[in-house]
Formats: sequence, C-alpha cells, structure tokens
Amino acid sequence: MGQPITTVVSSSSRPGLVRFEINRSLTGMGHERYRADVPVEDDRPPDRLARALFEHDGVNAVHVYANVVTVEVSDGVDLDSLSETVEGLYIFYRPGVEVAIPEGAATD
Repeated sequence: MGQPITTVVSSSSRPGLVRFEINRSLTGMGHERYRADVPVEDDRPPDRLARALFEHDGVNAVHVYANVVTVEVSDGVDLDSLSETVEGLYIFYRPGVEVAIPEGAATD
C-alpha cells in the first residue's frame, strides 16, 4: 500500500525555486542533483521522485537532500500537481489499478 508523504511547500528567495519539506528522508546525508536534460539512471527513491517530477512540463532541475526536495521550475508550473507527485511517491495501490496477487497466494 505505502504511506503518504506529507509536505510543507515553501518558496525560495530565488525566483523559480520551490522547496518541499517532507516527513521522511530520501537520501540520508547525501545530496542528489538531477537535470531535465540528463536521463535519471538509478531506481532509488530520490531517482524515482526526480523522474516523476520531470514528467511535469516546466521542471528544469531537482535537488534532494535528506527530507528537502528543491525543484527549479519555469513560470506557470502547477505547484499543486508537483505536490501531489511528491506526496504520492510511496502509494502503490491507487483506485482503478488492479492489485497483483502472486500465483499460489491465498486470497482469503
């Protein structure tokens, strides 16, 4: 199922930056930087989040440090949509998605 991530969204003093403070650490003490023009290769939680954020038009860069996700955006980006993407990172079973049951598993 997964547990929703809660976010506190704040703007930066630098135009075009938005910061999401979340209720869990994604990187420990490491910094992860991603650019929209460079494919995200790995499949760790910060990598998955960066890929999901880049699916939104106008997301230019993502930086993840522990529980802070900083996103560089162009004008007009829907911040509510970005927030939903961050909050839904660990939600695996969504309405309308069929749950996979391993062969031979009890269904009771």
